Amino acid sequence: MTAVTDTPAAPADSPAALAETSAAPAQAHSTEPPWWRSAVFYQVYPRSFADSDGDGVGDLGGIRDKLGYLELLGVDAIWVCPVLRSPMVDGGYDVADPRDIDETFGGLAAMDELIRQAHLRGIRVVMDLVPNHTSDQHPWFTAAMAAAPGGDERARYLFRDGRGPEGAQPPNNWPSIFGGPAWTRVTEPDGTPGQWYLHIFAPEQPDLNWDNPEVAADFERTLRFWLDRGVDGFRLDVAHGMAKPDGLPDMAQVSTTLLVNDDNDPRFNNPRVHEIHRGIRRVLDEYPEAVTIGEVWVDDNVRFGEYVRPDELHMAFNFRLAEAPFAAEPLRAAVENSIAAVTSVGAAPTWTLSNHDIEREVTRYGGGREGLDRARAMILLELALPGAVFLYNGSELGLPNVNDLPEHVLRDPVWERSGHTERGRDGCRVPIPWEGGAPPFGFSPDTEGGGAASWLPIPASWAELTVEAQLEELDSTLSLYRMAIELRGARPEFAGDQIEWYTSPPGALVFGRPGGLVCALNASPEPVALPPGDVLLSSAPRTGALLAPNSAAWVV
Repeated sequence: MTAVTDTPAAPADSPAALAETSAAPAQAHSTEPPWWRSAVFYQVYPRSFADSDGDGVGDLGGIRDKLGYLELLGVDAIWVCPVLRSPMVDGGYDVADPRDIDETFGGLAAMDELIRQAHLRGIRVVMDLVPNHTSDQHPWFTAAMAAAPGGDERARYLFRDGRGPEGAQPPNNWPSIFGGPAWTRVTEPDGTPGQWYLHIFAPEQPDLNWDNPEVAADFERTLRFWLDRGVDGFRLDVAHGMAKPDGLPDMAQVSTTLLVNDDNDPRFNNPRVHEIHRGIRRVLDEYPEAVTIGEVWVDDNVRFGEYVRPDELHMAFNFRLAEAPFAAEPLRAAVENSIAAVTSVGAAPTWTLSNHDIEREVTRYGGGREGLDRARAMILLELALPGAVFLYNGSELGLPNVNDLPEHVLRDPVWERSGHTERGRDGCRVPIPWEGGAPPFGFSPDTEGGGAASWLPIPASWAELTVEAQLEELDSTLSLYRMAIELRGARPEFAGDQIEWYTSPPGALVFGRPGGLVCALNASPEPVALPPGDVLLSSAPRTGALLAPNSAAWVV
């Protein structure tokens, strides 16, 4: 259990056979903690990672081709964002068939091969599942739209009669996370205006009714389908969703802020969601090496901890470190809070600085050289902490957000749903630059010879940030990540689940691990003295025993 103290100083082609032939790396001893408790996960946003077929969109073949790079980076597992069959209204989070792979990404055979090849390299594969909603092109929803009100087909979703004269007003006042109302009115089969259906996200993403036992049974089939094919676990999208309050009451205070919810939001975090997770866990317990990781936007520590009790999720994302500004006090508070949120239930803390929904850390910390220096310091802080670490593809290259994408290329549904007032999340989803001197930097094959442009344009200024440019440079951000991940996995000083805070100069923070590692971060504008000992790794050049501003170091 993690704590914080403060002291001075079957058939051959069957799913079962596939799972057997592509089994994940076994743990060395059954008495060891589960692999995922201290793993380094690498989040792959498939559309933006690598394109193997030249259409400008990343795919599973591209991930497979870059497994050698991921092995060199040293990660334990990859988390693959949605690749399920989808119309791609919301980047794959609108799922039309949860037990098939979209041809955009190469189809089911490509997923099987990726799992097999990754396991041969000792890399586990976690995939995204979306339990809160489906696509409006899912067969269930197609049947619901063709059915009359009150039928079994509509009971799988949240259809309701409208309010006011002739039901012309939505059933309640809930807004969509993506902007606009959370309800869309349907035209009934006879051509008349009819019921409304709930969609917390886009209208093309109708919410499922988890009070209907068919929904849970179908999700169990999906879990087993992928686990039997060798998948090592799941990241569950909107894991604090699914359960809706009885009667779907109005919100007391309607917030129009996009992509945000709080703990009093009736759209999320309803108590019945925990029984849903217990049902999911009962399935996962039949696959002892598999892991579930929930996307849980819950601020209250007690309520957050409920999601990672021993019979629910294995882990849940805590975003406090990503939300904290680059300053000693808020960073320490974020670390303490994240650990406190899971200590009482014995779960592992999780750490992340960015993902496909969050502005990249280089930009968030100020941009330019200052933002890069701070991002380099933060990766040493993050990797020094006990628990699981999640890296977003491209962070290891020091990529900034691209906030000046031309309006005509924006794909995030937030852009349209907000009436072109919110640009959405495309700026952190720009494809990875691999090699060469001009866009799209080897993202697609034969790019120098006129291959397809990448689905979002890559800035020409990224020529110095490519993998090729950084791979052999010892002081590059990529090299820093490689060295830090290697040391974290190999050195005994990283042992132990506790951290101990030490007295530190103003604007700095210092903590230690029981194994002997000391991590120091300087967020002040002046150099500060390093803790005594030998410097194992630093994020910036040092002058004697001083730690530069906007930098961090590991000392043993």
